[in-house]
Amino acid sequence: MKAFVSVDLEGMPYIVIPGHLGLKGSLYAEARKIATKVTLMVADELHKNGFERVVVADSHGPMVNIQVDDLPEYVEIVRGFPRPLCMVSGARGCDVALFLGYHAKFGTAKSTFDHTFSGRSIYRVEVNGTVVSEFLLNAYVLGELSIPVVLVAGDAQLLKDDVKPFAPWAETVALKESLSRVSAKSPSLVKIEKELRAAVRKAVAKNKRGGAEPKPLVARKPVKIKVVFQASQFADVAELLPTVKRVNGLEVEYVSRNMTDAYKTFELLTLAAAGVTSILERLT
Repeated sequence: MKAFVSVDLEGMPYIVIPGHLGLKGSLYAEARKIATKVTLMVADELHKNGFERVVVADSHGPMVNIQVDDLPEYVEIVRGFPRPLCMVSGARGCDVALFLGYHAKFGTAKSTFDHTFSGRSIYRVEVNGTVVSEFLLNAYVLGELSIPVVLVAGDAQLLKDDVKPFAPWAETVALKESLSRVSAKSPSLVKIEKELRAAVRKAVAKNKRGGAEPKPLVARKPVKIKVVFQASQFADVAELLPTVKRVNGLEVEYVSRNMTDAYKTFELLTLAAAGVTSILERLT
């Protein structure tokens, strides 16, 4: 069997200030160490419970956050950005998926670094009328590949708002309880490890039993996407794509034949927005 693990950073324990998140951040080395420990303890438990291979998608920012010095032989890692299918790149062919370090969507109160895909450009994303977080957006893509998300660990508010309502079969572990956008309370790593390993065992056992759950999350086709940007210049550029329709100053929408195509188009729109930001910064 083969497991897929997508790893973000903002929902990891103890990650609370911008200095944790970027390559030049004052506490980035600490954040990398934390994310690596959490990822490897989950990979180890998966391996102990019958998974011969574990594919880890390093999925935050530049996507080179996980330290690779001591990766076990059974772990493969997907690194670097841009890349196809972004946070779920490398998942095809896996039996189950696990999300680590995931956070709440943009606009969520008292949630560290709340954002959806791009904190600088995206205000809201809807899939067939449902406002989605990165968890739900990525889970829909995996659902199209017939891969169920069996465990999510991250910000407690994400687990409450999105995971429980949309994937109630998934095991959950709260790595932090946010007090504000830049403050959170987290258990000790010793306790986190116990909870994560127990959750992995439960998720694997549940998946082996089969039945109706866990199940892949599948979006209705064709897939209608609405993107609300944080500034009108991002929508100006987005509507240059012939398949994208401008709704108003900040909103665009498009229809794709499936979730994979919808995700790729959304990824392109966020990259275009980043390009616009870079251009405008040079003009100041």
